[in-house]
Amino acid sequence: MRLLLVEDDDLLSTPLRHDLEQQGFAVDLAKEGVEAEFMGNEIAYDLIVLDLGLPKRSGIEVLQNWRGGGNATPVIILTARDAWHERVAGFKAGADDYLGKPFHVEELVVRLQALVRRSHDMLGKGLQSGGLELDEERQQVILPDQARRDLTGTEFRLLRCFMLNKDKILSKTRLTEHVYEQDFDRDSNLIEVYIRRLRDKLGKQVIETRRGQGYIYVGVET
Repeated sequence: MRLLLVEDDDLLSTPLRHDLEQQGFAVDLAKEGVEAEFMGNEIAYDLIVLDLGLPKRSGIEVLQNWRGGGNATPVIILTARDAWHERVAGFKAGADDYLGKPFHVEELVVRLQALVRRSHDMLGKGLQSGGLELDEERQQVILPDQARRDLTGTEFRLLRCFMLNKDKILSKTRLTEHVYEQDFDRDSNLIEVYIRRLRDKLGKQVIETRRGQGYIYVGVET
């Protein structure tokens, strides 16, 4: 799950980025509005966490431009400006959720997880797809017989991407973009390595290879 964090305060952005990565997100960082707007339009993010008080271009203007250009990526506004009228302005500009500073990372994470499920029409407490369930707090996958398998951070991000896109062919490039940060070497063969590891844990039939196209998650037999 690839996330754009837009925050100009290094004292907040550095630990927050680390915490989000620990929770299974691949995080890119933008520190001012013009850069954020460009990155949000050019890169296929799953989620955006957006501060309002940005240099060069305000967060509200960035969000308005995204929405005006047809960018529908889910956005959570994260700001110290917690007056009710500013929350209203954020929602009118196209925000999907709002969290005032100071905040607990745990609350931000559950809001992000809920937004992901909502954007994929998956309602409920957890992510369920193809007979599997993800325990996002423990970074484990739950099998149909309720057995649990521990996942590494990369395995967790990769499987979550597959489960959110069941029966869709996902190219290696798309998987890389959604699993790794901006500076990752996209020519690396690590995607194949981690798909092999997931097959070892879940069964070879769970993820099919479509030669010349990519991979497709079909789920497990229940």
